[in-house]
Amino acid sequence: MSKTLLIELVTEELPPKALKRLSEAFAELFTQSLTAQGFVSENSEILSWGTPRRLAVTIKNVAGHSLDYRKMQKVLPVAVAFDEKNQPTTPLLRKLTSLGLSESDIPKLKRMPDGKTEALFFDSVIPGKSLTEGVQEALDAAIACLPIPKVMHYPHRGGYYNDVSFVRPVHGLVALYGGDVLPVKAFGLDADRVTQGHRFLATSPTISIDDADHYERLLEQKGKVIVSFAKRRKTIEQALKKTAQQDQAANEVIAPDTLLDEVTSLVEWPTVYCGTFDPAFLEVPQECLILTMQQNQKYFALTDIVGKLVEHFLVVSNIETEKPEAIIDGNARVLRARLADARFFYEQDAKTPLAQRVDKLAHIIYFKGLGSQYDRIQRIKSIAQTLAKRLQANSDQTGRIAFLAKADLTTDMVGEFPELQGIMGRYYALHDREPEIVANGIEQHYWPRFSGDTLPESMEAIAVAIADKIESIFGMFAIGNTPTGDKDPFGLRRAVIGILRIIMERALPLSITELLADTRDIFERVSIRVVDKKGKECPINLMQTATQAEAFFYDRLRGLLKEQGYGISMIEAVLAQRPDLASIPKRLEAVRSFLALPEAAALAAANKRIVNILKKSGDMAVPAAVCADLFRDAAEKALYDIFANTLSAQVETAMRDGNFTQALLVLATARDIVDRFFDEVMVMADDEAVRNNRLALLGHIRTTMNGVAEIALLAG
Repeated sequence: MSKTLLIELVTEELPPKALKRLSEAFAELFTQSLTAQGFVSENSEILSWGTPRRLAVTIKNVAGHSLDYRKMQKVLPVAVAFDEKNQPTTPLLRKLTSLGLSESDIPKLKRMPDGKTEALFFDSVIPGKSLTEGVQEALDAAIACLPIPKVMHYPHRGGYYNDVSFVRPVHGLVALYGGDVLPVKAFGLDADRVTQGHRFLATSPTISIDDADHYERLLEQKGKVIVSFAKRRKTIEQALKKTAQQDQAANEVIAPDTLLDEVTSLVEWPTVYCGTFDPAFLEVPQECLILTMQQNQKYFALTDIVGKLVEHFLVVSNIETEKPEAIIDGNARVLRARLADARFFYEQDAKTPLAQRVDKLAHIIYFKGLGSQYDRIQRIKSIAQTLAKRLQANSDQTGRIAFLAKADLTTDMVGEFPELQGIMGRYYALHDREPEIVANGIEQHYWPRFSGDTLPESMEAIAVAIADKIESIFGMFAIGNTPTGDKDPFGLRRAVIGILRIIMERALPLSITELLADTRDIFERVSIRVVDKKGKECPINLMQTATQAEAFFYDRLRGLLKEQGYGISMIEAVLAQRPDLASIPKRLEAVRSFLALPEAAALAAANKRIVNILKKSGDMAVPAAVCADLFRDAAEKALYDIFANTLSAQVETAMRDGNFTQALLVLATARDIVDRFFDEVMVMADDEAVRNNRLALLGHIRTTMNGVAEIALLAG
């Protein structure tokens, strides 16, 4: 017999930023425990519920009692259990006692192989549990393992001491199996069938749940509570869209997922109202106004169809009323004060030009051992101007972008909203009448900020963006702050991916080795000082830093390419040549096309054979030149002729034109002649001159065949 199980914790208002995770974790942890105990089957449906004042889960098709099961438990190795007279030893008797057995139970033990030895096992039947026992165990386990951001201590009901701990005080516990209450306990509370609805809109202060299957419906109808987080979020999204387009206005709602989740966690019966603010505030950069609405008030900003902010905002209220004027006016009044603060920050910041703020960066520590933010921008500027020469960008404009890039860190607006760094720098630069390319570069040097984000536009902005990221990577590696496991507090992995994307997607003539070498040269001119816990200065090996950083780059590059769908062997074959990054996508596509050819497997195997032969003979001993007069077999002469007179030139031309696919297609035509060579020619001939000449020929073939990728690595 199976029924629906309901467990609900009725609490005080839960932290909104943690609610979604808490509700999902509560359902998952509780279900995992019940499943492990044998109460939940594959046919069970699990539903997670979460509102500002409750965590709950319902599970359909839960067994009322778990089945008995057999358990084979190892007791002791036979050699330890019995002495030389085959009498039970003291360790065996002690073990039996711990298992609730006695010496009389020894005949019941089974002798069975245990690896290379023989051991005693006790075969027993473990009786199943009642659902009450299982739920109590699962409830305790789930509560103990919840990802609570900060624990709160409070007294249990009727108590005086803070002897209960949870994310927020718990005031009710519901545990229903079908229509029956399960006698479980938690937080000093006995389970009941009574829950609480909306604080103001519910038809009565408490609601009695007659059956677990009716939980969602009863709370929605009588309690005015939408218990499903997903349903509540969807309701809010639909209401936002509908309200924004009232009066035939083509307004668009700015509704980031994080804000939607947080607002969903703040209300139980969401209702959306539209308010307005003074259009004069629109003179302030709209990013400032939007963040003010989102972060300070949890409002949704509106834009017109071209993305320009309009003087309306949407508020998600927990109160549904036919006369919302008081709610709208109250929220508008609070927002007016917040927007006034934002305007004040902007106007005050604009009074001091960015160029005059740069010196203040000397008082902002970047990181211990790496100096101040002022020290950092000097390094970024030097790296960026070096890159500007390689990219044929304007060196003066590049230097100006780098010089002003971090100046907005000293502004009140960025101090209030760190997310606006770069964005405010652009606005203040335009206010200071800096060239547009400089102003845009200040904002864009942070790009790309996340996966799929836009790349910097001008070569000057690109140079500073790469310089900013490579300086951070190199500096942190130099002082030992490298990512470990899944921890990357300084965003170095994101910085590497940003550089790789810029170089590859913009097809820039830059190599990681050269980039790190330029960075190392800049760092060699400045003072980096790292001390240990005892205050002793630690030496820094910048050459080793560059090597470690390069390995880190290529490791992230492998991950990026795997995410793009390329196979591991393809990636390793291309990266083995350490090609310029801009050519890697084309090389990979060429390898993919090559692998589809029927000749691919044979050529890869032959190339692998060539590599192994040359490796065993010692590459240093292989002559550079091939002498046609030393050929003894027709097959080696034919191989030499087709490569020397035809294929090498064709491959070289295709490589020079960047047509890597054509280069590999040309090589595919050599399959028969390569196979014939290995069938008919003994490379390691007794005659040293002939042997060396054949090795030289293979060295030439290897060089030609591996221009696009290390073909040998494609062999199965």
